[in-house]
Amino acid sequence: MRLVREFLSLLEQGWKPVFAQQRSLGRAIEHAMVLPCILGRRTISREVCALGRSNQDWSADYKMFSRSRWQADLLFAPVIDTYIVRYPEGPIPVAFDDTKLAKTGKKIATAFWQRDPMSPPFHVNFLHGLRFIQASLLFPHHQEGDISARGFPVVFQEAPAIKKPGRRASEEERAAYRQARKQHNLSTQTLGAIQRLRHQLDQRGACGRILLATLDGSFCNKTIFKAALDRVHLLARCRKDARLCFPAPAGSRRRYDEQLFTPEEVRQREAVPWQEASVYYGGQRRTLRYKEVQGVLWRRGAGARPLRLIVIAPIPYKLSRHARTYYRDPAYLLSTDLHTSLPQLIQAYLDRWQIEVNHRDEKDLLGVGQAQVRSPQSVPRHPAFAVACYSNLLLAALKAFGPGRTSDYLSLPKWRKHAKRPSFLDILTLLRKECNETPVWLLSNATFAQNLVRYANT
Repeated sequence: MRLVREFLSLLEQGWKPVFAQQRSLGRAIEHAMVLPCILGRRTISREVCALGRSNQDWSADYKMFSRSRWQADLLFAPVIDTYIVRYPEGPIPVAFDDTKLAKTGKKIATAFWQRDPMSPPFHVNFLHGLRFIQASLLFPHHQEGDISARGFPVVFQEAPAIKKPGRRASEEERAAYRQARKQHNLSTQTLGAIQRLRHQLDQRGACGRILLATLDGSFCNKTIFKAALDRVHLLARCRKDARLCFPAPAGSRRRYDEQLFTPEEVRQREAVPWQEASVYYGGQRRTLRYKEVQGVLWRRGAGARPLRLIVIAPIPYKLSRHARTYYRDPAYLLSTDLHTSLPQLIQAYLDRWQIEVNHRDEKDLLGVGQAQVRSPQSVPRHPAFAVACYSNLLLAALKAFGPGRTSDYLSLPKWRKHAKRPSFLDILTLLRKECNETPVWLLSNATFAQNLVRYANT
């Protein structure tokens, strides 16, 4: 019962300031406990049935998401508090990315048609659904041992698109639409998420530390890099043909030097020497080659703001011991952080892959976005609530057993011989096992959370 006890303790202590009433807190804890344990589609009706209330009025369970007063961002507070205490020094690396949740309902106001990221490159498909912005706090477990980093979600907010006017719209309506699309696109909404997370860090006692936002190539644009962000540095992947330059020589009336160069030219230029850094990547320590160019200007993207260009050499790999050597594509990074050491910045970008692992776990194992709701408040709230349950469950496993895979988890299957870190499926299996060993009268009682806490402490 160690995982259940730690999970309940996190929810009771961390979520108590979020809900105004004790009964709303108890109902939220009940849903948080049941959501990971049920099988099949993760809908509210199945959660109600799992709680043993299928023959009772179910309206209160739906109203918790559509009417109850609580903020979804505050559900991630235990994760932020734990990171600040566990890693008290250095910049705080956070990975930002957008994700899509497919929806079939035609009465969801914020659902829209968008490009399917899983479509093949030779044929673009479309997906009808919701779009969310997620931020994952990167816990550098490789600082504690031979364990890869893990992403813990701390932001999951909806990022809807502006509705396009119809054919009979006037020219004024079309002009207003074009202006609104510039002000409320994905990049501007991501900026808002970064600023709100910076505010949360200040409230949690990290006002003296830098927020390092690691971004994908789609966010490497002038909207992000020209924004005035306080105590926030950016680290984003850029195009290999981006046109960069240096400041104009002293005494010149120009701001930018006339000679342009690209990151690909820097990689091929022998005058810039290669350097080496030891990073944790692919389950082990590796030596990685990189180049650095300081004081770079990106005229069309960041204007006169000095940047740092980092070129990472292609990483060799083999599919088997005796196979031929292949090489991954080189990486080109632009950063506004001019003082942090290069190995630390490169490690933060390599750890950014953990947000993709979060997306897979949330959709495949936890069923985020499967709840059938259409209320204006429930549509963004329930996915954020499910992601908060996922993040707090990861945190409970970290506090109970540490970052590595211990003997507390079930044994690995025969085809998996080496696993240094527990997967979310391992954590989910252990939670279901502990809940299955709990007496049935606890699961069917109306005071499920309170009884489970008493039983777990015995």
